[in-house]
Amino acid sequence: MSQRIKQFIFLGLMVLGIFTTPVSAEGIKIKSFELERIDSDWFLNAAFQIELSPGLEDAVQKGVVLYFQTDFDLSRSRWYWFDEKPLLAHRQTRLSYQPLTQQYRIASEGFTFSAKSLSEALQAVGSVGGWRVIDGGQVDASKTYTAGLRMNLDLSKLPKPFQVNALNNRDWNVSSDWLYFPFSPSGSNFIKR
Repeated sequence: MSQRIKQFIFLGLMVLGIFTTPVSAEGIKIKSFELERIDSDWFLNAAFQIELSPGLEDAVQKGVVLYFQTDFDLSRSRWYWFDEKPLLAHRQTRLSYQPLTQQYRIASEGFTFSAKSLSEALQAVGSVGGWRVIDGGQVDASKTYTAGLRMNLDLSKLPKPFQVNALNNRDWNVSSDWLYFPFSPSGSNFIKR
């Protein structure tokens, strides 16, 4: 092989190496979830792993309040029309930093919690327990549904200047992928770990 071809191959591998560098680990991942049946209702217990970019961590430290939204949706395919969507449930969790007490504050549906570190606060934000997502009267026990679950940072709740920044900065778009799974109301508890 000539020297020129070797240089071309080496240059090509370097360029390929630049574009295949590992992506940062920031974001939200679903670690586990469980749909638990109590009487005729279904309750969701889930754990999300949340990792913020340095820019978001800095924003929280400087007083920007972050709102995380957990979405649960239930649908049923129909061959003759659009999918039936019997329910879509949202739950919002608020994360803020209190500089006087040097603690993080988490608030969700009347529940408040204080944490000394950001990692402890993010663990609390990512823990969803006892959330009633399905009322027994909303589903037909003889049918099979598709359930979906995700969590994301609600950019619409940020102050306006940060919303503009979030549109231009991928680090601020923190979201898990939708996780879809089959759900049958006549079945027992559904668990994924």
